Amino acid sequence: MRDLIICRCEEVSLKDLEETAKKYNCSARELKLRTRAGMGFCGGRTCRPAVDKVLTHMTKEDPTNAIPLKVQPPVRPLSLTDLGGASNDD
Repeated sequence: MRDLIICRCEEVSLKDLEETAKKYNCSARELKLRTRAGMGFCGGRTCRPAVDKVLTHMTKEDPTNAIPLKVQPPVRPLSLTDLGGASNDD
């Protein structure tokens, strides 16, 4: 169960979160920054609820008093054509 991946983009497991929380005795915000949970390609849109629940449980912080862990989507969407550099004329 500890090998359960919580954040797929950054490949952060429950074990990673538990070990980091124990080693540094950190807040939910610091734990997120140390492990990069919720900070990958999706910007936390996929894993945010799971990350928040695990961090709240492990750090024993009241989520209403904690500094929110914001979700930050990309600045603007890009098409796969733009990323690959291929033109539509090919």
